[in-house]
Amino acid sequence: MKNLILSLVVVVAGVFSMNAQDKKMIKKATKTIALEQTTGEFTQKQLTVKAGTYVFEINNNAVGHDVGFVLVKKGEDISNPENHIKTAYVTKPVANGTKGMSQATTLAKGEYVYFCPLNPTATDNILTVK
Repeated sequence: MKNLILSLVVVVAGVFSMNAQDKKMIKKATKTIALEQTTGEFTQKQLTVKAGTYVFEINNNAVGHDVGFVLVKKGEDISNPENHIKTAYVTKPVANGTKGMSQATTLAKGEYVYFCPLNPTATDNILTVK
């Protein structure tokens, strides 16, 4: 019985160790794309990055209310939430004067459109992934 318990402890410890190691590897491989919103617009209208995994950091610079972030593959219907890249959403609305983060989002080569439905910003901001 002691051997069974000891074996289970070793297995569970190994699983937690792998998860922590996987998280470190993911964090190391993830880059940040910082975007700033002011009233009615993103200050960065065009960005170019390499394919990879990114976290979006959204800065609410004195908009006066909460802001958000939506990313859609260019050419898709942006009004259809089914086309939104959900991991790119900020994890909660970004309050005035603060920053918010998305989950890690893997971007393949192509063009993407980004906008804020809460601030209303233009829908012609382009993120090019090479």
